[in-house]
Amino acid sequence: MSVRSRAILGLVLLAIIAGPAHAQDAGSPATGRSIFDLIPADSTTEHLLKTPSGDLRYRATAGTMDLFGQTGARNARIFYTAYTVPDAKTPRPVTFAFNGGPGAASAYLHLGLMGPKVANLGSAREDGTTPALQDNPESWLGFTDLVFIDPVGTGWSRAAPDAQSAFYGVRQDAESLAKFIALYTQKNNRLSSPKYLAGESYGGFRAAKVAKALKDSQGILVSGIVMVSPMIDGRFLMAADTDPVTAALQLPSLAAAELERKGEFSAEKVQSAETYAMSTYLVSLAGPAPSGTEAEALYARVSALTGLPVDIVARSRGFVSSAYRTEAAGDGRIVSLYDASDMVADAYPERSNVTNDDNILDGYTRAYGALFAAYARNDLRFETDMTYTLLNGEVNRQWDWDGRRSNASASDDIRDLLSVIPSFRLSVLHGYSDILTPYGVSKFILDHLPEQLARGRTELKLYRGGHMFYSDPGSRRQANEDMRSFYIGADAAPD
Repeated sequence: MSVRSRAILGLVLLAIIAGPAHAQDAGSPATGRSIFDLIPADSTTEHLLKTPSGDLRYRATAGTMDLFGQTGARNARIFYTAYTVPDAKTPRPVTFAFNGGPGAASAYLHLGLMGPKVANLGSAREDGTTPALQDNPESWLGFTDLVFIDPVGTGWSRAAPDAQSAFYGVRQDAESLAKFIALYTQKNNRLSSPKYLAGESYGGFRAAKVAKALKDSQGILVSGIVMVSPMIDGRFLMAADTDPVTAALQLPSLAAAELERKGEFSAEKVQSAETYAMSTYLVSLAGPAPSGTEAEALYARVSALTGLPVDIVARSRGFVSSAYRTEAAGDGRIVSLYDASDMVADAYPERSNVTNDDNILDGYTRAYGALFAAYARNDLRFETDMTYTLLNGEVNRQWDWDGRRSNASASDDIRDLLSVIPSFRLSVLHGYSDILTPYGVSKFILDHLPEQLARGRTELKLYRGGHMFYSDPGSRRQANEDMRSFYIGADAAPD
């Protein structure tokens, strides 16, 4: 795997950006002012969303919540955007949503999938030069109130200069978000509301950790978690070129991307690739290098599934993850880790390692940051002179993984939640052609949960597209329908 690929994989949903975003955090000794002084008071506005089921009047609050340390000093201020339906005739659940990184703000889920406004990035859905907002009739606000949270160091959330270590780590991050949710729940009288968590990428891992922290530290039990393109176990992130199981779990996503490029996609064909990956392919990679007709058959089948030339497949004896980015598309093009069906011309074809920016993460999706800042100012009336930090590389570089990143896992947290909260349910959403966090990994983890815990309480939903599958209107619409069923179905959850 190239240096560039490892860097992107390690960041999960975060590219390294120039300059430390926390440089503005320091207060001025001369004036005694701090970054907190640039954060305005909360703003509440009223809005109307037209949906297929009728008009939905809702209230939006863009604001912040203070967190304090043991000495009583303010350690951080966390920015959030809450959407509620005050005139609802029945009690509504509330969903707390965040993205991943570590170091990513919530604008992706907010303006890409769940919120009442959705980003329009051009007719091809991949041009961030002139972003615009439009109403999102598929907003999850139709069945749950929403609270989008920007963790400390992202968006407009900041820590005091001497308190960053209290937030930049797996355990610290989970505890701080659990405190935020507990405070929001208390201040807004939502203790009796069903509470859900939704997280994308590292945010899926984070959601399980936050749910555990809520239970253990705050005495709050969540009704469910929605994971969007999640990282669940770090051991599957960077081993596809050496570990047979990881390679087999990624292969169906490589095949899905090739089917998309050829215009031949079908769920049945991806299922066929999955069956092959977890049988013949896995056995061949786990054993000694094949030879003769066995090798010819293996390499030919992998070539047909991925679009890679047979000689390249043979050279790596079937481990094709690294070669896929530069060789699958051909003609000097490279594919995105975030959606392997998306490809652009390689800006550095003369270099042996992939150094090209990712065409999705470093391309059109960067527009979410400026778009959200304008939306907050113009629509939500939250006016600040601070810039909105969509992706913070400094947070990621300082992150305390409580050991090795490859050992980070949320599998045990999921088991614990299923075990002690009888009504707890889990939904995992994935794009077929995401090769950063392939759907096969989540399927593997769900399939290996104890049946008594998982039966009827966990689900995997798959959509056309990649890591941000919701950029496709059809996939976003289907996800809305699936999540409406997930939330409404909570009433029928087992006791």
